Amino acid sequence: MSGILEGEVALVTGAGRGFGRAIAERFASEGAAVGLVARSTDQIESVAKAIRDAGGRAAAVPADVTVRADVERAVGEAEDQLGPLTLFVNNAGVPGPFGPFWELDPDEWWASQAMHIRAPVLFLRTILPGMLERGRGRIIVVSALASRLVAPFLNAYCTGKIAQTRIVEEAAAELAGTPLAIFAIDPGFVFTELARETMTSPAAQKWLPHMVERLSERSNTEGGDEDLARCAQRCVDLASGRYDTLSGKYMELPDDLDAMIDEVRARQAETIA
Repeated sequence: MSGILEGEVALVTGAGRGFGRAIAERFASEGAAVGLVARSTDQIESVAKAIRDAGGRAAAVPADVTVRADVERAVGEAEDQLGPLTLFVNNAGVPGPFGPFWELDPDEWWASQAMHIRAPVLFLRTILPGMLERGRGRIIVVSALASRLVAPFLNAYCTGKIAQTRIVEEAAAELAGTPLAIFAIDPGFVFTELARETMTSPAAQKWLPHMVERLSERSNTEGGDEDLARCAQRCVDLASGRYDTLSGKYMELPDDLDAMIDEVRARQAETIA
């Protein structure tokens, strides 16, 4: 398969379903070899088979993204099978726990932060040295609208997503002057399995009834998968290198990336002047 990402080697977490699968399959359709990471071996094996059946290259690498040894092994196995990584998409996430701080189980809350904060840090620590040595690499962290919201009873998710966008900002500042770029994105909304888990959660039903109602309405709507394709296209655009000027930025699907670049360049020109 050939395309705009031919010669790239990507690793995508949470790649067994939803946005992760859409991103992985789109990368492969554009010529990238893709490593697929998730705890569900059967799901990522299915995605890998679909990619290979379509003429692409893929490797399924089961791993718990919150465990350092698993992350290091997954990266090593993916590179052994596909070659040195040039792209990484941190997509794995969890929706809960739901409720006020005074009723939440602190261990469940902390497990959510392990998924949203520890996992990307583990991958950055594992992947960036090789990318820096080779002078090539782009990273996309799938954040969420929650990264800029205060949403009562959704505090675990919001905290994790806020932290992800700040991790991207900090990493971009540290990577300044190198050929590497890192971005944060909101993927849009599709009724994924995570959305179903939220809708059926007793805690979400108790504390977030309006959100559950909206999810229920979306679950009964025909179609509604447009954002899968839009998110995958956004990731391809960022992976292509065309928008490296926006390294460190958080982007939502309606954002005009070309206009954002013009704004950045205009500010740079004002600073020089």
